[in-house]
Amino acid sequence: MMISNELLLTYFYLLVYIVLSSGVILYNKWVLSPKYFNFPLPITLTMIHMGFSGLVAFFLIRVFKVVSPVKMTLEIYATCVIPISAFFAASLWFGNTAYLFISVAFIQMLKALMPVATFSMAVICGTDKLRCDVFLNMFLVSVGVVISSYGEIHFNVVGTVYQVTGIFAEALRLVLTQVLLQKKGLTLNPITSLYYIAPCSFVFLFIPWYLLEKPEMEVTQIQFNFWIFFSNALCALALNFSIFLVIGRTGAVTIRVAGVLKDWILIALSTLIFPESTITTLNITGYAIALCGVVMYNYLKIKDVRASQLPVDTMLDRTAKELKMEKKSSHLYLPDDNADLGENSTKNGSSDPMVDEEAPLIPSTRISHLGRSNLSS
Repeated sequence: MMISNELLLTYFYLLVYIVLSSGVILYNKWVLSPKYFNFPLPITLTMIHMGFSGLVAFFLIRVFKVVSPVKMTLEIYATCVIPISAFFAASLWFGNTAYLFISVAFIQMLKALMPVATFSMAVICGTDKLRCDVFLNMFLVSVGVVISSYGEIHFNVVGTVYQVTGIFAEALRLVLTQVLLQKKGLTLNPITSLYYIAPCSFVFLFIPWYLLEKPEMEVTQIQFNFWIFFSNALCALALNFSIFLVIGRTGAVTIRVAGVLKDWILIALSTLIFPESTITTLNITGYAIALCGVVMYNYLKIKDVRASQLPVDTMLDRTAKELKMEKKSSHLYLPDDNADLGENSTKNGSSDPMVDEEAPLIPSTRISHLGRSNLSS
């Protein structure tokens, strides 16, 4: 059986995403760790990423005119972009700081808490309802993470707090992105997202950098290698684009499944690349329990989306049948173009479940703006 070129291209994008995501995490760990490159300044590293991404986006939009900027008003920027950028900066800051204290393998295990954090923030913000079945899945994930943490040999409270705080900051950013930007009807592609959010995040990071890391840089001799930081920032930028490419061809469910595969690969690679990153049987057992909860949560969300969209599909089918009956009874001639138009609209309607299913961590009745500009049009 021959595999189509489209399917091969999709698999290629997934492979690029897994390689880039794993590479960026391992690269950041190597740069920040005092045992290796010894650049223990996570805020500085994050600011380099944001500055580089914002600069590239500026040239792509303003100089090379690859895409056009969206109609951004001061009110939208103040009420949407600024708070989203603040939590985006916080999630990157705390997440990168965790590399100084805990291993890559344990960080990946803690990231299993992401559905718990996102669901909790969605309930608090009123975009999702507290349900017993979902709550049980969240409890299962939490128990698995606790077991995994208990089995961690080099457990560090400070690093764990940083990582969990970064997870909840990222969850709040996702919810705010949905609530704020969707209400404004604003859709951002990868380039425009970086164009507006990266510079604002850079400004937010400047404040803690000035207070925490600037004094340390003045009294400590920090090595700076241009090519290392340039390649690191380039990998981070490429990862952002690869995520949108994968979501554009498959969706968030597929990328989350690929993310689970990537996490297992990362856990295995980190133990080989960083000898101090040892894992125990209790680590793996707890992580497996947490993943079971995540899989069940995604399944429930997909099931909810299908159930909520079933009446719409039924109504479209019924309307099509009525049109056919009317055509037969009246013996009127309808152009083929109109019939094709009706078929296309039905197909578009049936494609919506795929789009909704692809957002398991976002309420099923609302679609994230990321990669969904075709729906708003």
